[in-house]
Amino acid sequence: MTKNAETQVAIVGAGPVGLALAIELGLRGVACILVEQHRGHPRVPRMSGVSSRNMEFCRRWGIAEKVRGAAWSDTHPSDFVYVESMTGRELARLPIPSYREREGRIDYSPEGSATCPQIYFDPLLAEKARSVDGVTLRYGTRLESFEQDGEGVRAHVVDSRSGEPGTVSARYLVGCDGAGGTVRRELGIPLDGQGTIARSVNIFFRSPRFMEMHDKGWARFFRCFDEDGCWGEAIGIDGRELWRLSVFHDSAPDLAGHSYLRKLAGRDFEYEILDVSPWERRDFVARSFRSGRVLIAGDAAHEASPTGGAGMHIGVCETVNLAWKLAALLDGWGGGGLLDSYQTESKPIAERIVELSTRTYDALAALPGGEAFRRAFEDDPDILLALTLPEQLRAQFCYEESPICVPDGTPPPEGADALLPSARPGTRAPHCWIAEGQSMLDLFGGGFVLVRFGAAPPDVSPVAAAAARASVPLEVVDIDRPEAAELYGRRLVLVRPDGHVAWRSDMPPDDPAALIDCVCGAARGQFGTGKAKGR
Repeated sequence: MTKNAETQVAIVGAGPVGLALAIELGLRGVACILVEQHRGHPRVPRMSGVSSRNMEFCRRWGIAEKVRGAAWSDTHPSDFVYVESMTGRELARLPIPSYREREGRIDYSPEGSATCPQIYFDPLLAEKARSVDGVTLRYGTRLESFEQDGEGVRAHVVDSRSGEPGTVSARYLVGCDGAGGTVRRELGIPLDGQGTIARSVNIFFRSPRFMEMHDKGWARFFRCFDEDGCWGEAIGIDGRELWRLSVFHDSAPDLAGHSYLRKLAGRDFEYEILDVSPWERRDFVARSFRSGRVLIAGDAAHEASPTGGAGMHIGVCETVNLAWKLAALLDGWGGGGLLDSYQTESKPIAERIVELSTRTYDALAALPGGEAFRRAFEDDPDILLALTLPEQLRAQFCYEESPICVPDGTPPPEGADALLPSARPGTRAPHCWIAEGQSMLDLFGGGFVLVRFGAAPPDVSPVAAAAARASVPLEVVDIDRPEAAELYGRRLVLVRPDGHVAWRSDMPPDDPAALIDCVCGAARGQFGTGKAKGR
């Protein structure tokens, strides 16, 4: 390890959130050093799926096909199956099509979600990060402490094997080091929330013949019932022989794991236990996501029950939100309000997802015993929908009350309308196909993009000139497709570097410079109909 190093951004933690941040920063030309105390190659699949929104990022990074093909067969369905045991009765089933069956049928994303557990996903992210200029990965390097001033952060690190100390000096530091990590603890940021909601156990095991002993067919989740209710779920890891059984709650866990596997199967069978891990299922959100030049993301900022499958999802979304803002500040065109907007935008989303994840777990844990559940399902088949987080909800979220997005007067959608595509300011720009194999989302991810819809779009040269004067990267794109124009709802739509809508209108702004100031965090007043104050 080089004893001392300088960079623009230091990242702590090489899980999927830290690696995603390194990729995003590197692709934006920002030099970064990522330190991770372990040696890489996780041996236990803590997370098992990649959300459609995260897959959209993988698409932009050029690794979506690798992620989709890393573990799960394109012919395996991803059903949720409710059973008394693997050899017992099937009580209910929520069908989820295979990759092959759903091709061309998803209308809210060009990608859709993917089964790619962490033991496969992290190495793919690390491989991508290593290929990006300016990104340095330092495995086997532990953060001990740090201090900051008005100019930057100085991180004190130690080689995990040799004990050799060193320093990493950076303009900013981001803690992606998880719930028990150093960064949030050193900052002294308290946590709000319900705390521990259950004490669970994961059993990671191998059984090549597991799928041969029952008649349920392939599925991704098998949720298991006894007389007291739903006690656990088995999750397919590689679509062949690797499985993870999560026991929802046990105050006196079997740390050998054998009793759980026999209960899951309903009989003896051949298996090899690879890991047994007790853990706490938590409901926490950090009170602050930032202190000066140090920020936190992912599990360092929030902990959610994995029942909803949204913990990594929001963590990676946070890194994409944060990366363009750090790049803008380092490149000199970002305003002082950008880092404040990171918390303003991300914290409410985290609070909402944590609450929904806890509610989903509570609903699952409260299900009655097997026969009673079967009767309840026969009376109301929609009961299964309450036990999952809709993928559209994770893809289509909005940064309400954002100081760098300009409201257009449309109210937030309610009920089922919240799942519909929308281009309200603050919302992730919606997907639609604009050419063979090209999504609207493929236009976004670099600088700002001002989309003009229609055959005779308005003149936006004053906006482009205002952006150029402020050194803000802005591209104007013309789209003459009625279905896209209808979806986006206005003739002019300004999309941020992270793919969220910043502003939309049928007419150019009265004060283009004020608009640019606002969306770049440089405004000293609220933009609206040309009345914002200037830079």
